[in-house]
This record gives sequence, C-alpha cells and structure tokens, in this order.
Amino acid sequence: MNDWNIQSRGHQCHTCQKPFEDKTGYHTVLGYENNEYIRHDICEPCWINASEGATDRKGYISHWQGTYEAPPPAPPEAIQKDNAESLLRKLLKTDDSRWREASYILAVMLERKRVLKVKDQLKDDGGRIFVYEVSKTGDIFTIPDPNLKMEQLEQVQIEVAALLEYGLPEKGVPWPPQISEPEGEAYENIEGAVSPSNESKDEMETTVSQSVA
Repeated sequence: MNDWNIQSRGHQCHTCQKPFEDKTGYHTVLGYENNEYIRHDICEPCWINASEGATDRKGYISHWQGTYEAPPPAPPEAIQKDNAESLLRKLLKTDDSRWREASYILAVMLERKRVLKVKDQLKDDGGRIFVYEVSKTGDIFTIPDPNLKMEQLEQVQIEVAALLEYGLPEKGVPWPPQISEPEGEAYENIEGAVSPSNESKDEMETTVSQSVA
C-alpha cells in the first residue's frame, strides 16, 4: 500500500461535473479504493442528494466542508531555491522511503506556520497516517508518522536543511553535501518550527513531539 499521496482539490463537482465558482462551498469525501486514497469534491446541491448514507459506503474514511478558491494566475517561472511546501511535494512524488522522516518534519514545519492543517488521522498496520490539507489550494497530503525519537531530530533537521539549500540529489553528484551541522536561514526556519530554543525540553516534547517522541 502507498501511504504517500497527494490529492489536489477538484475544480469541478465529481457528481455533476459543473465547475466550482469562486468562494462557494463544497464537500470533500476521502475514501480508500483499489489500494489508494481517493478524493471526491462535491458541490452543495449534489451533496444534499449524496450525503445520506455516505459514511456507510465501502471505503469511506472521512468527510469535511470547504470553500472553493479559484487558483491565481500562474506566476512567471523563475529559478529559486525550494521552499518547504515545494520541497515536500517533490519528496512525496519520489515515493522513496528514504525521505520519510524529512517529509514528516517538513509537514510539521508547515503545520506550525499554518500552511497545512490536519484534517484527519488514520491508523493501519504501519502506524499513524496524517491527512493534511494545504490551506490555500485545498490539496491533500497523506503522510505517515515515522515515529521519530528526540535523539533523531537533529540529524533529520540537518538533512532537511540540506534539502532546502541544495535540493534533491542528482544522479552522479555526491549527496548530502559535506556539512557538519545545519546553518543559515534554512536551518533557522526548521529550528523555529520544530524545536524552539527558548522552550524547555518538557515543553518541546509537548509542542513538537506529541507525535515525534
């Protein structure tokens, strides 16, 4: 089973196929079909007819309401370093378990910055899976909990800082770069989001490691 998954918000109703209008309400149903997570976005009128018995259907996992926001015009392309969200998307698309811990830490960072919000928590044989929604776009990420220990955090922070600074490894190019400890803006962003220095260890375990320790 693939726990790593990105589900973009639809721009039209799954049932009637009519495009969503800006600032209108819709309903999202998350299900599990054919060994993968499936998302259906449904307009308000169709939901009135579809809501009865929806939670009893095979594969049903969760349901929530949202407000559709029309996507802004695409900005001109520019060469720039990855930010946390774009890096997270790239890591998930690799479908490589090597980046499991880094993806989780990035999700925690983005949740603390209110870029992502937790919509649900699922459990399977492999442990917990967090269902995150991107606040601006409505995209859904499903990210497994790697059960990190506090003593593992520093090494993962170093890896995430290197990914933000240098990007994903390229074939034939040594990676990670030879850095002894994380430094610069990338690490400061991680440190601020994951383990604030002005908190005691107990406070840090409470605010950061509820699902890390």
